[in-house]
Amino acid sequence: MVANNERKLPRLQAQLEEEVWPKVREKFGIDNPMALPRLDKIVVNVGMGKQLENNKLKPEVRDTVLDTLSTISGQKPVLISAKRSVSNFKVREGAMASAKVTMRRDRMWSFLDRMIHLAIPRVKDFRGLSDKSFDKGGSYAFGFSEQAVWPEIDMGKVNFIHGMHINMVFRNSSPEITKFVLEELGFPFMRPDEDQPGGRPRG
Repeated sequence: MVANNERKLPRLQAQLEEEVWPKVREKFGIDNPMALPRLDKIVVNVGMGKQLENNKLKPEVRDTVLDTLSTISGQKPVLISAKRSVSNFKVREGAMASAKVTMRRDRMWSFLDRMIHLAIPRVKDFRGLSDKSFDKGGSYAFGFSEQAVWPEIDMGKVNFIHGMHINMVFRNSSPEITKFVLEELGFPFMRPDEDQPGGRPRG
């Protein structure tokens, strides 16, 4: 009996390759398999510049943010120093003003799956995500206002509430292609009729 050593793809990656790519080929006329859209990485960033005191980060703020990022990503985040001074936030060049984690491969797909099916549905008064936050290359960015959307975060043990910025970096793509791919994977974009009175405005 021959053992099957073929690696099992994460659920959403398998869905992309087996179900979504054929639709992309047909809809956008892409014949070359190497030209199909690919999700390269997901970067999660938390800015902490407003929490600096005398250009130093409060230990409890730093620990809370690092714990949040490591818990939701499954890997160690890094602290990022400010590249320039920002007088409005009283941030000096070199101050540790943010933290980020960059996910690729299986961890990236696991994060995306949990974000779509667990975190986003927990957003209060959710009406859908804006479809205006694509760059020219098809990468998509949005944010959460607090870490409570992640069910693995115990808010009873948190001493600092913070949001986070999420950037999904695509290649071989465009805003139109990425939106189609994300919708096929279950991404809940705002519908046009929700621009009407009573719905959340776009942008």
